[in-house]
Amino acid sequence: MDWDNTRVFLGIYRAGTLRGAAAQLGIDQATAGRRLAALEGALNAKLFLRTPSGYVPTPAGETAARSAEKMESAAHQLEREMQGTDNRLSGVVRVATTDTMAQHFVIGAVQALHRQHPDIRVVLSVTTAVSNLTRREADLAVRTVKPTDPDLVARHLGRREAGLYASRQYLKQHGMPREEDGLAGQDLVIFQAAVKASHGTQLAGLPVAGARIVLEVNTGLMLQHAARSGIGIAELPVHMADPDPQLVRLFPAQVHRYDVYLVMHGDLHRSARVRAVADAIVASVDSAVH
Repeated sequence: MDWDNTRVFLGIYRAGTLRGAAAQLGIDQATAGRRLAALEGALNAKLFLRTPSGYVPTPAGETAARSAEKMESAAHQLEREMQGTDNRLSGVVRVATTDTMAQHFVIGAVQALHRQHPDIRVVLSVTTAVSNLTRREADLAVRTVKPTDPDLVARHLGRREAGLYASRQYLKQHGMPREEDGLAGQDLVIFQAAVKASHGTQLAGLPVAGARIVLEVNTGLMLQHAARSGIGIAELPVHMADPDPQLVRLFPAQVHRYDVYLVMHGDLHRSARVRAVADAIVASVDSAVH
């Protein structure tokens, strides 16, 4: 069996379409189709039903997926273990984080890293989804949730605060909210539930009952931009919103505290280039705090 064909099969199994799998794997759609056909030929089995809504795994496909995931896990473990013994300060390191953390911490870390180790190339993925470090979707991640996977190593980067902010335009139109009224009667901009479920019930510790949710977004920078545009009140990180001249902080005593972690797979802990990127991120966060 050809592992590349199996890898494409898993991509189709997870994405449900040739196009989705090809985009994730960085190949063209025709190649994905050929590799699936080659695997089905090698196994003498039909792995998917082709339907108008996508590729649906057959019973044979479901069985193949379980074994293929074990092959994938072993391949990634081999790759991590080899990278973990690599002492070269060169090569690619994949980093996953959110857009706001990238803007405020990671980009500065890359800038400092490049001056010291110009042969390390960082591939930065900015997303609110939690990247799977075991599957090598990233080598490092900066997260606000501590992982529970025992194979992952997490370093606590610190605790930060978020508060409530509105634009001067919004306050001119709606007036300054009274603390005793909370958020009742106010227009709000919040994260989508898939990003942060608690934003549907409270912001910075205040209930959103009686408020109007005008807009739901899936990134922190869009949340800030919407608040700056006067659409509504938003919960924003203090380090991001306090310096913004277009925003006014409301109810300073009301805060949401959250932790920030740097996460990597234990197998990569000894990789020189991964450690160099991790150290640069830690230094960048420390300098921002102080």
